[in-house]
Amino acid sequence: MRDISEALLGIEKIKIRFLALLEERQGVIAHHALAAWESTDPNEVRSHLNAAQNILHQIAGSAGSLGFDSLGQVARDCENEIIAHLEGPDGKSTPLPFEIIGRMDAFVSMSQALLTEGA
Repeated sequence: MRDISEALLGIEKIKIRFLALLEERQGVIAHHALAAWESTDPNEVRSHLNAAQNILHQIAGSAGSLGFDSLGQVARDCENEIIAHLEGPDGKSTPLPFEIIGRMDAFVSMSQALLTEGA
């Protein structure tokens, strides 16, 4: 019984750490989304999208295993949309499709709601 209690406490500590990182990461994603949206330099847009995609990949990978399935799915969907854009024929051009910015905004909003619930 003690092993189960210790394991549950360990998982709770990981969740707390995940949420603390999420607070920082969602702000960084918002920064990259805005910077990509405002940029007129295709290379800069790609750089910001790649940075956001990498963070979303990390979140998607751990969110589901910690019980944040919806957040993980939204992160994965956003990540996949960014990848499809970057690998597609329009990936080297601007302006950035509004759908990608909208999806990133939805992820940030969902993160903020989750963080508010956890507070």
